[in-house]
Amino acid sequence: MSALTLGLIAAFCWGLHDVLVRRVSQNTPLMASLLVVLVAGTLFQMGLMVSTGGFASVSLKSAGLATASGIFFLIASLGLYGAFQRGPVRLVAPIIASYPILSVAWAAASGVSISTLEWLAVLAIIAGVSVVAALADDGETEVPAKGRTVIYAVIAACGFAGTFALGQMATSMDHDLPIVLITRLVAIALLVGLMIARTLPFNPGRRAMPVLVLMGCLDGIALICVLSAGGLPDAQYAAVASSVFGLLTIVMAWAFLKERMTPTQWGGCLLTFAAIGYLAL
Repeated sequence: MSALTLGLIAAFCWGLHDVLVRRVSQNTPLMASLLVVLVAGTLFQMGLMVSTGGFASVSLKSAGLATASGIFFLIASLGLYGAFQRGPVRLVAPIIASYPILSVAWAAASGVSISTLEWLAVLAIIAGVSVVAALADDGETEVPAKGRTVIYAVIAACGFAGTFALGQMATSMDHDLPIVLITRLVAIALLVGLMIARTLPFNPGRRAMPVLVLMGCLDGIALICVLSAGGLPDAQYAAVASSVFGLLTIVMAWAFLKERMTPTQWGGCLLTFAAIGYLAL
């Protein structure tokens, strides 16, 4: 399976995940919800590792990279949940979806050859997602001040770029599932410590639990897909393809919730997937 395909699977999972984030985050404590999602995703992964014999030792260097990836993953998750809790989608999604620029830049700085056309394809993907997201809201819903929302979204974008760059470096050295498990456990430990320090509630409420567990499984699949691409050619394109989650969120809302899609939005979809098709060549 190619890195691009893994990225698209991750995008689908995160797209559905974010549909649920937008719904759940309005009525439940943010960090308690995130903790349940992270724990559920970790339990899902551990079950997968038990069933496939995925446990293996890792080197000290790759464990260190996985630990750093976990720190960035928590930062990205807090930024994502904070940004989507405040909204609107048309503001948040394009900013978060810009993280492939940082991912590809990191790959280029690490010595990977990136052609001008490949850079243009990456920018086209981000532009397509931005067009679709910018037209997603009617602008009539009252939202909080934009300054802090933008900061949260930028934090999420930088966090995801760091997560994927460090995690893929680690999985290129050792077995992917133990690396992802370390990443998730580090994020959970830091989040628990932060919640204790701030005396925040741990219970998101019984009604939210089934949705949060589903979100955790989706997040677990997505993170495994992107970080597992580390040992494949053009690993950076897993991060690029996964960035279309915002576009897929809106398309899902059109397909299942009967929300309107304008011709311009469909044009943004075509631009995005044409650019992905070019990278797949």
